[in-house]
Amino acid sequence: MKFTDGYWQLLPGVSVLRPKDVADVEVHDDRLVVHSSTAPITKRGDTLNRPLVTVTFTSPMDDVIGVRIEHHTGGVDRGPHFALAHEDADVKVTAPQDGFATFSSGGLTARVGTSGAWDVQFLSGGRVLTSSSARSIGVVRDAQGDPYVHEQLSLGVREHVYGLGERFGAFVKNGQTVDVWNEDGGTSSEQAYKNVPFFLSDRGYGVLVDDPGRVSFEIGSESVSRTQFSVPGSVLQYYVVGGPTPKDVLRRYTALTGRPARVPAWSYGLWLSTSFTTDYDEATVTSFVDGMAERDLPLSVFHFDCFWMRAFHWTDLVWDPATFPDPEGMLARLKAKGLKICVWINPYIAQRSRLFAEGKERGYLVRRADGSVWQWDLWQAGMGLVDFTNPDAVAWFTGHLRELLGQGVDCFKTDFGERIPTDVVYHDGSDPVGMHNYYTHLYNKAVFDLLVEERGEGEAVLFARSATVGGQQFPVHWGGDCESTFEAMAEELRGGLSLSSSGFGFWSHDIGGFEGTPDPAVFKRWLAFGLLSSHSRLHGSDSYRVPWAFDDEAVEVTRRFTHLKHRLLPYIAQLGEQAHAEGLPVMRPMVLEFPDDPGAATVDTQYMLGPDVLVAPVFSAEGDVDVYVPEGTWTSLLSGEQVTGPRWVRERHGFDSLPVYVRPGAVVPFGARTDRPDYDWADGVTLRVFEPADGARTVATVPAVDGGEPTTFVVERTGERLQVRARGARGPWSVRVEPAGGRAPVEASAAAGEDVLRLTL
Repeated sequence: MKFTDGYWQLLPGVSVLRPKDVADVEVHDDRLVVHSSTAPITKRGDTLNRPLVTVTFTSPMDDVIGVRIEHHTGGVDRGPHFALAHEDADVKVTAPQDGFATFSSGGLTARVGTSGAWDVQFLSGGRVLTSSSARSIGVVRDAQGDPYVHEQLSLGVREHVYGLGERFGAFVKNGQTVDVWNEDGGTSSEQAYKNVPFFLSDRGYGVLVDDPGRVSFEIGSESVSRTQFSVPGSVLQYYVVGGPTPKDVLRRYTALTGRPARVPAWSYGLWLSTSFTTDYDEATVTSFVDGMAERDLPLSVFHFDCFWMRAFHWTDLVWDPATFPDPEGMLARLKAKGLKICVWINPYIAQRSRLFAEGKERGYLVRRADGSVWQWDLWQAGMGLVDFTNPDAVAWFTGHLRELLGQGVDCFKTDFGERIPTDVVYHDGSDPVGMHNYYTHLYNKAVFDLLVEERGEGEAVLFARSATVGGQQFPVHWGGDCESTFEAMAEELRGGLSLSSSGFGFWSHDIGGFEGTPDPAVFKRWLAFGLLSSHSRLHGSDSYRVPWAFDDEAVEVTRRFTHLKHRLLPYIAQLGEQAHAEGLPVMRPMVLEFPDDPGAATVDTQYMLGPDVLVAPVFSAEGDVDVYVPEGTWTSLLSGEQVTGPRWVRERHGFDSLPVYVRPGAVVPFGARTDRPDYDWADGVTLRVFEPADGARTVATVPAVDGGEPTTFVVERTGERLQVRARGARGPWSVRVEPAGGRAPVEASAAAGEDVLRLTL
């Protein structure tokens, strides 16, 4: 929210109190408390009628510093609260000396000026990351008399800011105003389904505003050299998360807010949907499934969208008897074809649903202040809303989902969760404004916890649309409702890059777009992009998305990239393990891997699939694409051609190709099978070694599909000799070395039980 008219003046009716003089400092073992007057204190009388601003520094874990700014503290805290981890931090607090007091956590320090103008510097390794200065903190009254608190942190020269959840505009947030408020607004506006009050700076730090309600960010857009964030009320809590690299920041941020669960191996395969408003029954579904098999298009998951239930009855969680008279038999027949089953749900209960009267009677639906059930006719006629703050309501709702799991359903698409009212009363008394964004967290957690309980850890997976802080713990998330155009395809990528900069490890999107029917060229280009994403789904609104509905070439493209993804599963699965263990995303912005490369800082039309594979989707029918290649000689995964950076390269690709370059020195394991994602990835694996440097030692790990012990390969080059040692290999394996300079590849194979290969380059 903006409070100023330019730099010097306030907007009409706005008043601001700012810390001026430090009145006193409290030094404790685990915190530093600074009380600052809002005007200079030169004599005792100046303390009368003089508000104080209290700023408290704490730490929930090493290299994370919490800052709490308070004016009046007598308010009622009704919740909800983000679930943040707390560990024993290595905290050091020093009393004021030479005009400064310090609060340190691990390698991150807040140095607080105790004389003169307000000044706080956040330092790491002796370097100032960002700072809060004389005009940064504001205790505000707007023209209506409503209170706010804001903080402003400095932006350095050539510093870039990313994140704030899934945002479809420019990837670099500098110059933008962002309100953190979940909305069902599609992908072509400033609204977003997944709002996260956390930003990541390429200067080596991040900031989380610990407030589930509406948080307003002005990223260099009110004061061009500062990031401003503000919240309603009299208290602002935020955390500075240290680096030094952007990857380190994400590791610490996800340690604080939660890391993604492991996803099942089968979820990496291709998902096919009925689409939204299309006509379908079991015969239609079977024709899709059999048509995919007949064309050698491996399919892993079949998804039933909304109309598996009766119109006007969503969500009653009952199969439409007119369309699916034998749901258990149908699901058994589909599962016999090797498929997993997903069905669409949302947390809204239509008035015609069998669950509405029961939920109303038992108090399981969100109510208005007068005790009546909150209802409206948007989306579903007379719909209510499940109150997930009520444990009994959670058990009731998930109990009905449990029945579906018993019928053969494997996972759920947890749609919606953004249109949450604020004029309501929750069972646990939570603030309805705070619950607007946080509702989705409780909704998705309830469904995910059920899947863990019923299917076990590592087998639970969602296809979720809405989220906020901590939602990354319940993967997978997809990009929502986009148009079927090249422009929308680029919007989706920007949204995914922003989400991955906000702690989310897995991300997907509707291949071809959702609204309307894509041109065949759009569909084919999107196929390559979608099948080189962490998760891949064919889904649309009012038309089917089976590839043969477009043209024969679309079938060929689907086959090519589905097979490629299955062969890449040993690599992709390891990225999934890294997301779970470290909080690093599978699909990464270029800046995450190349934070010291100025050319990578603003790139938002390509991404890194893990640390080693660069993917540049093609956003044109003709196939022209510009790709930024960082330093070194990179090798095309598809053609073997090489290009040397750092520089931009313009290429032209057919529909069966796109720029996919492998980083020099990388070892990318290729699996032996193309027919499914959930096979023994180490059995028959080929290690593709790209331009190994003399003296280099690289470790490649191939996870076990059942969660058991992984297979580890250690690759070492000495002069013209390359040695590869296997640990825990369960079958035959091979090595293919692709050296620089266009020289011919060198290959060697090991039999089962053989644990060392030596090659001459």
